[in-house]
Amino acid sequence: MSLQIREGFWREAIALQGSITPRVMPLVLAFGLTAGATCVVSWLIEKPLQVRLALAVAPFEFVGAVLGLLLVLRTNAGYDRWWEARKLWGGIVNQSRNLVISALAYGPTDSQWQESLVRWTAAFPHVARHSLRGEKPSSEVSSLLGPSGLSQIATADHMPSFVALKLAGLLRDACDKLEMDKFVFVQIDRERALLIDHIGACERILKTPLPRLYSIKIRRFIVLFLLTLPLALIHRLDGNWGDWFVPFITMLVAYPLLSLDQIGVELENPFSPKNLSHLPLNEISATIERNLLGVLKVKQADGS
Repeated sequence: MSLQIREGFWREAIALQGSITPRVMPLVLAFGLTAGATCVVSWLIEKPLQVRLALAVAPFEFVGAVLGLLLVLRTNAGYDRWWEARKLWGGIVNQSRNLVISALAYGPTDSQWQESLVRWTAAFPHVARHSLRGEKPSSEVSSLLGPSGLSQIATADHMPSFVALKLAGLLRDACDKLEMDKFVFVQIDRERALLIDHIGACERILKTPLPRLYSIKIRRFIVLFLLTLPLALIHRLDGNWGDWFVPFITMLVAYPLLSLDQIGVELENPFSPKNLSHLPLNEISATIERNLLGVLKVKQADGS
């Protein structure tokens, strides 16, 4: 998902790109076909046996309300994970900027040291993004650190920690060799440590999904509800052909239920590009890189 601008009510109401509809429509059609098969079986059994296969509607009204509430609670739980991840990445944005600004303002004036620190800091969000997605570092990292830096990161067991270690080494060199003030070192290193805190919290979200038992039970309730719903709708519609509207009504009920269920699944992992409405980590990382390199450029221009 890229950073998007709202397109208005009707465009979003009929939009398919970025919508959950293509992912749930096969299931909706499957329940519609099942409802149609239920109507056929009912017609074949009732006529020769002179019995009516039907259930009362009232229990389904109560069960539907409870099921909808469960789905809303699950969706809210997924959104809480998505929003927490976005706040953590907002922290990565802030800490990256604070680290570089403090280092350039109060740290050593050595231009080579400044550029190295800025480039390693700018690489951190790219490396963090790839780590959360289980990917190898890409061309953005290579353009910042060169093939050697890319190779070192790619072979690291935990890539964000390796980048943080490189930043810590640069700060140590600034104290030992470039006479950076110890108080300044403590302040800058605090920002570096917060980067690891944020990526650790993101990994907690990634590696601790919502309990599978919760998902299994909700989906089991959905299946039972939608499979038995046609028996409550049969003979409730007027006319000889009224029963044949049962599959259509079943699909109308199935669509919001299955959509809410799938939305909860999509929000559960806000980092994966395979999920709809995943966090725009590519854009966030590119923004951090552009901002930090811009600050370095201004600093170098002032220094000259």
